[in-house]
Amino acid sequence: MKVALVCRPFAFHGGVETATAGLLAALAASQEHEIHLLTTRSQPDVPGVTVHRLRVLRQPSVLRQLSFALAARNAVRRGGYALVQSHERGLEQDIYRAGEGSHRAYLEAMGRRRLQVNPHHQLLLWLEQRIFSLETARHIVAISERGKAQIERLYGTPPAAVTVVYNGVDLARFHPDNRARWRASARAELGIPETAWLVAFVGSGFERKGLGPLIEALALTGDSRARLLVAGKGRPEPYRLLASRLGVADRVTWVLPRPDVERLYAAADAVALPAVYEPFGNVHLEALASGVPVLTSAAAGGAEAVRNGESGVVVSRVEARPIADGLRRIAESDPDAMAAAARASALPFTHTLQAERFQRLWRVLAR
Repeated sequence: MKVALVCRPFAFHGGVETATAGLLAALAASQEHEIHLLTTRSQPDVPGVTVHRLRVLRQPSVLRQLSFALAARNAVRRGGYALVQSHERGLEQDIYRAGEGSHRAYLEAMGRRRLQVNPHHQLLLWLEQRIFSLETARHIVAISERGKAQIERLYGTPPAAVTVVYNGVDLARFHPDNRARWRASARAELGIPETAWLVAFVGSGFERKGLGPLIEALALTGDSRARLLVAGKGRPEPYRLLASRLGVADRVTWVLPRPDVERLYAAADAVALPAVYEPFGNVHLEALASGVPVLTSAAAGGAEAVRNGESGVVVSRVEARPIADGLRRIAESDPDAMAAAARASALPFTHTLQAERFQRLWRVLAR
């Protein structure tokens, strides 16, 4: 079957794109379907996949989004595909994979409903209204049960039209053995003492992912050994000022996103992502697969992969006190038992299984 996947450019390292990269590799390896990728000009070649690079406007964001949606629709109509799966909000697709969740749910969680007057926000809301009402899509794929429930609640999408397909993770790249391999050198590179108890925050979008309450929690832990590593893109100035005001600035290390993120997990004793809104977050799976316990929030879809109290802690509120208590629970737990439970939590989430579930859905829709 000739299948088109529509998505923005991605690479095989770091960030949200790893879910797509791993999925494409697994689909190509299965050789069950002829896979075509509709993307933009900056996308590198993908082994086993035919890449179609579309011309789109780069700025402003609203025109970039709209021009990509139009270019993808035109390419789909010319391509003679048996099925089209879009990972972007488009104008025409059989399956829409809601990897970014729902923009309406995001605005609701962030308390930013007024931003709907922004043209870019209005465009995203218009596109997803048409998609989730099944006007421009036949089926929706959510990446968590929480995301599925949000789509059904906000848009009235029939439950039978929404399937959950979790992301996969590279279990070889993200492995507990990395700790013995890189922990000492990674800490030396980052300037983290070997005796420190290190919490890693990996991700961009500091406000949405709860960095502020996490820094406040660091100050509340009362553990002078506790250090925080922040690896991501965003405006660090407000958070640096917060850390300074709370007296923990010297216990927070800042680095930019990097392709060898597995070294950061190897250096960490825990990973924290107490997000206000997060459809899933590959960080959850990468950390768990690396044998690193995860503190997250019930608002994050990735909490569905965390065994609360065993492979990490799930807090019900994104506030400093619950986060501090959760970090303390992890710090006081048996590290070997938590590492083993973390790895076990990640084992069901493979790219191969992710590809199989998509292909099963494709066969159903093709009939």
